[in-house]
Amino acid sequence: MTHTATQPSESPVIGVFDSGFGGLTVLKALLTHMPHAQYAFLGDTARLPYGSKSQRTIARYAAESAQFLVNEQKAEFLVIACNTASALAMEAIQAAVPVPVLGVIEPGAAAAAAHSRTRNVLVVATEATVHSHAYAAACQRQGLHGVEKACPLLVPLVEEGWVDHPVTEQVVSIYLDELMAEAQAAGQRPDTLVLGCTHYPLLHKVFQSKVPVGVQVIDSAEATAAAAARMLGLAGRSLRADAVPAPSIRCFATDSVEKFERLGSRFLGHSVGKVSLVDLGG
Repeated sequence: MTHTATQPSESPVIGVFDSGFGGLTVLKALLTHMPHAQYAFLGDTARLPYGSKSQRTIARYAAESAQFLVNEQKAEFLVIACNTASALAMEAIQAAVPVPVLGVIEPGAAAAAAHSRTRNVLVVATEATVHSHAYAAACQRQGLHGVEKACPLLVPLVEEGWVDHPVTEQVVSIYLDELMAEAQAAGQRPDTLVLGCTHYPLLHKVFQSKVPVGVQVIDSAEATAAAAARMLGLAGRSLRADAVPAPSIRCFATDSVEKFERLGSRFLGHSVGKVSLVDLGG
């Protein structure tokens, strides 16, 4: 994150970007922390998954999306609700726009640091995020030792709607058993688990029910929203109901707006409304 936000308005325009629609879990958390803000959410669905692309291509895609939110939607603050882009494209995004930018990785690691006593933490994420080792590096900067685990089966299970399904519970158990065994083999005593994918907040209850007693589950979407509120000086601010407009949400996608509208409600917790199609190029 760079650019310290100064003198924010009571109803700032916040741009939220993801390669798909999983980042709507971050938007949901932002709405809780800053209900009076105005939001523009962009899902670059035409060019996902980012994880299979080169870092150079990811950086270009992410910078183009950031510029759309700032130049076209007048965003005053950007939240990169995409772990892959946060891991591989933050410098490119920060260079592309003149507004403060916040990713999801640093807040997740900071929240883990605030909760962990053993300084040993676990991270579950997608293969691309784990391969980048961005969470391990962020944890190290917080004085933590992070053990990462890729959980590739979880995103399709969430998108299928199998959030409370026995198969999903079994898959989570298997991943956690493997991760705990790896941590213990390294002599670690983890007391914190970071959900390092924007799809995973929908599985928070499943993870909390499967981790060993005493392990705290950290929702990186919630941590990011709290960090954004602090950066904007809006954390804990109480405003009169008539002081600012009601929350305004505009959603955009680069492809498959029908799918976005259908699946987006699972992540946001209510209808995403009419999604507008935008073309950011190839």
